[in-house]
Amino acid sequence: MIRLNKYLADCGVASRRECDRLIVDGAVKINGKVAVLGATVKEGDHVLVNDKRVGDKQKDCYILLHKPKGYVTTVKDDLGRKTVMDLVHVNVRVYPVGRLDYDTEGLLILTNDGELANRLTHPRNEVNKTYIARISGSLAESERLALERGVVIDGVKTAPARVKILQRDVHHTRCEVTIHEGRNRQVKKMFEAVGKEVEFLKRVAIGDLRLGGLKRGDYRFLTENEVEYLKNL
Repeated sequence: MIRLNKYLADCGVASRRECDRLIVDGAVKINGKVAVLGATVKEGDHVLVNDKRVGDKQKDCYILLHKPKGYVTTVKDDLGRKTVMDLVHVNVRVYPVGRLDYDTEGLLILTNDGELANRLTHPRNEVNKTYIARISGSLAESERLALERGVVIDGVKTAPARVKILQRDVHHTRCEVTIHEGRNRQVKKMFEAVGKEVEFLKRVAIGDLRLGGLKRGDYRFLTENEVEYLKNL
């Protein structure tokens, strides 16, 4: 037997967390009965998601995409906007791991491996994510240190971060920011908390896996070594 959320994730439906939401919403049936959280699946069971049969586990697929601005990080968008799925053309069903804002670009992983998706996004694993941010104006040393120590956004203080100033000119400051949380619009809100506006934001790394020279809108498959590295983060 296998837990239902893991079975669905292994079949490429979504991450285990998203699969739990589908189960709670009553979208999953086992042998004609609405499933509940914690249910298990055994060989020969008939599993439906939104009344569509879920097949056997697909071959694991791991993709690194350079997400451009102007795409939402989701499989479907109710507003009809372009999604990252419009950029990836593979024969298996994959889904994005975590999110990048509509106007943020950079490294995004897509996979059908629910176990890996859960490992990379679960807060307890504290996986580092590195961004390049260009902000308007200057960033004082006291403000940089405040960002590193943690600032309050949405009523909750952020975890310690690393903030390195890369370049300054009269009008802008370019920074490298490393965080391990994944709160909504976190980097932008952190700078807002010290009175700065982020004009450009790009994720360049997850752990030691870097975007490199991949062009906007292009993608590549991860190597076996890269997949193994992510699984051990």
